[in-house]
Amino acid sequence: MFKYFEPNKIFAITSKAQKYVLFLFIIVLSIGLTEALILSPEDYKQSHSVRIMYVHVPAAWISLGIFSCLSIFSIGSFVFKNKNFSLISKSMAPSGFVFNIIALVTGSIWGKPTWGTWWAWDARITSMLILAIFYGMYLLAWRIYEDKEEVIKITSIIAILGLINVPIIKFSVDWWNTLHQSSSVNILSNTSIHTSMLIPLGIMTAAFTLFSLLIFLMKYNTELIKVKNKGLDRL
Repeated sequence: MFKYFEPNKIFAITSKAQKYVLFLFIIVLSIGLTEALILSPEDYKQSHSVRIMYVHVPAAWISLGIFSCLSIFSIGSFVFKNKNFSLISKSMAPSGFVFNIIALVTGSIWGKPTWGTWWAWDARITSMLILAIFYGMYLLAWRIYEDKEEVIKITSIIAILGLINVPIIKFSVDWWNTLHQSSSVNILSNTSIHTSMLIPLGIMTAAFTLFSLLIFLMKYNTELIKVKNKGLDRL
């Protein structure tokens, strides 16, 4: 079922999707920024510095989500020898890396007034830095190696090894004593964050998700154009 993919048909869908995703992103981002910067209350301890959360937390979530998806597609590419899976994972990596860096930078900015330092070798912060290294190695491998079969193998191995780090990032605050607070938003248990902050957090997460989807579509369409230019009808 994974054998045939026609670039022309895929490109016809993804190229049209770009403008709709861009339109939705602008609307959702405008609502999210209004909620996060104006309507949401300041924290009783952290005051207005808590507003960094509306960028930091969604960026961290999305970077983790993208790497997880990237790894799954890489496994699929490795097992099923499907080149479209490798194109999808390759197209996901840039936005995931950007959001990983955003999470690290905003976390550092938030850490200064909260912890009194720009950086601490905290378990979660360190594991997020390791994730950025895996992202960097993955992107660099696509740049260095020219042989397609070889680069798919190498990037798949990097992605699979990096996937081990994802649960470490998630549960690091539970497994070790860290400066980083435990999760305030929990799907399977009670969420400790107030609704007035949870709503803008959710909207900003949706906005960042749309932005990452937009970057993915742009990169993926570029890869499909390369395939078409080589005269290939199937991946």
